[in-house]
Amino acid sequence: EVQLQASGGGLVQAGGSLRLSCATSGFSFDDDDHDYAIGWFRQVPGKAREGLLCISSADGFTYYEDSVKGRFTISRDNAKNTVYLQMNNLKPEDTAVYYCAADDSKCWRGLIRGNYMDFWGKGTLVTVSS
Repeated sequence: EVQLQASGGGLVQAGGSLRLSCATSGFSFDDDDHDYAIGWFRQVPGKAREGLLCISSADGFTYYEDSVKGRFTISRDNAKNTVYLQMNNLKPEDTAVYYCAADDSKCWRGLIRGNYMDFWGKGTLVTVSS
């Protein structure tokens, strides 16, 4: 069973940085024959969930939405089966609950834009103060 757990959220001032972690289980990052896409999404209460970026577990391919290019970076630690979201130059509009999710496929634009992920973890709240 695939499970994901996001952590690392908190309160940060505008311009600051935060690193979120997504610990995964149920599949291996070292399985070259079976890629999983791990993505990050965020949601503000009352608004639709927004896809941000993803990474493929085996080959490390990444996709970024234009809204986060240059400020957010996704990476993975194969030994820990963990994906990270480094967020720099945070803005108040980045305030949201951040979720990590996985899909039994390679990372690609359609997964992020369509919110088409098979497995979801609980979110972690990021609050950026002005």
